[in-house]
Amino acid sequence: MTQANATTTSTSLNNVQGNNELLDTLVLQHSLKNDAALARALEVAPPVISKIRHGRLPIGASLLIRMHEVFDVSIRELKRVARAEVAA
Repeated sequence: MTQANATTTSTSLNNVQGNNELLDTLVLQHSLKNDAALARALEVAPPVISKIRHGRLPIGASLLIRMHEVFDVSIRELKRVARAEVAA
């Protein structure tokens, strides 16, 4: 594994199923209507959420921190939800 890959792996969540589970959990737990509402809450462009859902963009460290700040969920819990599909 190269140093660039090690950095990407440690600072992003790059599992499509797990990332979708995390996004779905945030939408449901915070009574958001859809991904557009999630994007507004996180102050990101809607295509960012779409790219994450379709596996073209990982959830990076800055977005993970934003989720923590906006929804008051620990980063450990966010990572646990996103990685649950990997362990299953």
